Amino acid sequence: MSIESDSSSRPSERDESFDNRDRLDMERLASGHDAALNDLMERHAGKLFNYLVRCLQNEEDAADAAQETFVRVYQNRAKFDSRQRFSTWLYVIATNLVKDRYRYRARHPQVSLDAENPTGHVFKESLPEEKPTPSESLQRTERADAVRQAVARLPEDLRTALILSEYEDLSHAEIGAILRCSSKVVEMRIYRARKQLREKLGWLLGNSP
Repeated sequence: MSIESDSSSRPSERDESFDNRDRLDMERLASGHDAALNDLMERHAGKLFNYLVRCLQNEEDAADAAQETFVRVYQNRAKFDSRQRFSTWLYVIATNLVKDRYRYRARHPQVSLDAENPTGHVFKESLPEEKPTPSESLQRTERADAVRQAVARLPEDLRTALILSEYEDLSHAEIGAILRCSSKVVEMRIYRARKQLREKLGWLLGNSP
């Protein structure tokens, strides 16, 4: 997906029946059927973990945050508002944990921000499709590292909005519900994030300095 794309009019692809299953499982969970949490985790854990890896740039931290997210789902099961999407509520919890983790890192700067698995989704179309030569493999790794580091260095509010848009494919309205801000604010954050990435990674896109 290009950094120039606009998700403001992107329709949600979430199946309404999928959301209904989430609501029913939350009702079961609130009623004392703890096994319902397993069903929720089966549907959401994989995607949530990927989101957290992209936010935290560290698989161990992401795994811990994913586990803590579902712990908090269980602890707050009686507080869930069935009028909202479970997935939105889940990402609110996860995003708050991401903020907590970055505050911890700010107080403990020795913690590495490097990811074990670089992600270059935003610029994946610029990478070679065929089996690369050793030289191309090195270039590909360097490009992916550059993208990962540039995204990781974005201000937290811009980075989170961009990841939710580019990787999680959420609409501006959905992102606004997660970040507790308006769709217009989301739009501006994504615009600023893309602008900063273009400035930092113009060489990767073949732009003039």
